[in-house]
Amino acid sequence: MIAPEVANTAASGIRAVANAAWARPDANHLEFGEPDFDTPAHIVEAADRAARDGHTRYGPSVGLPALRDAVTVKLARDNALNSGQVVVTAGGVGALFATYRTLLSPGDEILVPDPGWPNFGTIATLLGAVPRGYRLVEKDNHTPDYDHLATLTSPRTKAIVTNSPSNPVGYQWTAAQMAEIGEWAARHNLVVISDECYDQLWLDKPAPSFAAAAPGVPSVTVFSLSKSYAMTGWRVGYAVTTPELAAGLARVQEVTASCVNTIAQHAAVAALTGDQHCVAVMRTAYRERRDVALAAAQRLGLPATRPAGAFYLWLTVPGAQDDGFARRLLDETGTAAAPGTAFGPAGAGHLRLSLAAATDNVVRGLTDVRSLLAEHHPHPEK
Repeated sequence: MIAPEVANTAASGIRAVANAAWARPDANHLEFGEPDFDTPAHIVEAADRAARDGHTRYGPSVGLPALRDAVTVKLARDNALNSGQVVVTAGGVGALFATYRTLLSPGDEILVPDPGWPNFGTIATLLGAVPRGYRLVEKDNHTPDYDHLATLTSPRTKAIVTNSPSNPVGYQWTAAQMAEIGEWAARHNLVVISDECYDQLWLDKPAPSFAAAAPGVPSVTVFSLSKSYAMTGWRVGYAVTTPELAAGLARVQEVTASCVNTIAQHAAVAALTGDQHCVAVMRTAYRERRDVALAAAQRLGLPATRPAGAFYLWLTVPGAQDDGFARRLLDETGTAAAPGTAFGPAGAGHLRLSLAAATDNVVRGLTDVRSLLAEHHPHPEK
């Protein structure tokens, strides 16, 4: 009865840990990429006004004009982007789904980073397409392994997904790296889908945008208000692309969602046009948590990748070759962390801890990892 595309779509390994953690009142939640900040008050107040003023009806499938105008201003202000059609979507994942559906037919292939956010692959599977995970070169700021990419590319390959700042590793590509992958994609007639939902959560220096670094390369850039403005539950994102592709995204959204929640769109206008100090406050907090977490990991003998953006700590953990270590960590210590294997084969031997939690909770989680490791690996890798 169930379509094979649905049956073959793997459940999230992150959600599996989260579901188990929710059953424990004492759980230390480090598994989800969800800000622990409340949505800023001026954004909530804008939604309240919109509802009370009767802005509760359908809107255009591409988004309210006021929000699209606000996005255009934000793109110029924060991303050095001064062109492209804007389509407002139900979160960043709505933009990704609409993009995949626009570009991919059953049997087509798409290149996704490994390790990378699980949905980059599962959306393709759900649509009957085939995700191909490409390796990253850690010593070169996690640049793509172009030799490996060459072995994955076929006439059915339609697009390549990039993600900077990245989930789960936290690397942030330079403009030169983005231009290089743009040149490679153009030579292979591929569309670049650049997931930049952490664009404002850079930790050392502002994150370049793909479309600005590689102008002229066909691309869809995906943004979200979820992380930067602590609006995960509001479900507002947007895509920026060519007029032709924007028309395709709009058609998909018209069929699947009609339009994004109009009250949330009014809140999004307030987020993008209001005082941006709230974003700076959150960014500073994540930077401070990162520095404390890195120091704690070093003290405990836990190898960790220094994140340049987003809010995750990517740990190398001997013995975490599947999700069993993360399950034991939760069962025996109460700390919930995302298993590295949830992010692809290259995630074996890793754990992802969210820094979107109180510093004490992050340090406790690292201590719990060290304690569990001591039972099986008393002399961890330095």
